[in-house]
Amino acid sequence: MNWWSQIPYKISPYLFQINGFGIRYYSLMYILAFVTFYFLIKFRIRTEKLDININLMDDFIIWAALGVLLGGRFGYVLFYDFKYYILHPLNILLPFDFYNGFAFTGISGMSYHGGLIGVVAAVYFFCKKNKLPFWEFSDLLCPVVPLGYTFGRLGNFFNSELFGKATTLPWGMYFPTDPTHTLRHPSQLYEAFFEGIVLFAVLWTIRRKKAFKRRLFALYLLGYGFIRFFIEFVRKPDDHLNYVWSVFTMGQILCFFMVLTGFFLFIKIKRKN
Repeated sequence: MNWWSQIPYKISPYLFQINGFGIRYYSLMYILAFVTFYFLIKFRIRTEKLDININLMDDFIIWAALGVLLGGRFGYVLFYDFKYYILHPLNILLPFDFYNGFAFTGISGMSYHGGLIGVVAAVYFFCKKNKLPFWEFSDLLCPVVPLGYTFGRLGNFFNSELFGKATTLPWGMYFPTDPTHTLRHPSQLYEAFFEGIVLFAVLWTIRRKKAFKRRLFALYLLGYGFIRFFIEFVRKPDDHLNYVWSVFTMGQILCFFMVLTGFFLFIKIKRKN
């Protein structure tokens, strides 16, 4: 047993905790994601002299945060645990359990795909309200977005959640929330690197290329959906869902439609141009 495999046991999910209440690193990861997104967008507007009022981003970050949080939460309810929440609707947005007495439970369960839908809706209505071109505004945002998922997946790692399937590979890890104490793929780190850092590097590199103008959103959908689809093969399925269809998880099915949407948009914009 090497030191690497024991890392999750050495990391507390809390920055601090007092009488059952505390601040989790997962929450801090969300804050870091929004802060990074905000400053990188402003950096792009200033350095690339984009024709967008930089002050609008102060308003948009609120729209984006609401889109991510509400979309992510409702997406989880709809895609991953609808049967439970239809019987316990108060638990969707309230961090308390009213059904077995009264207890603070926190809010757990966020869906990436739900958050994506929420952000797309936020971008659409924000552009409509401020008379901004949707595709050009999307070109501004998309190269920066993947870094947010890097922080999100690190938050999952600190929580010892969403870990991978059993493995014998030397970089496998043991997670304290795994009752079987099995060596597993650190799939959260795979996703943080490939969905976050690698996809960010690709989109950031091509962001100024004329060939990809108005197409970065489509490329983002293709890139993320493709990467996540294959990483899901080594990620442990949700216990209450397991495999939704044959050997495919809910995440893979949603990513499949994500890739189809990206491909459709790419072709449509290319023909329009």
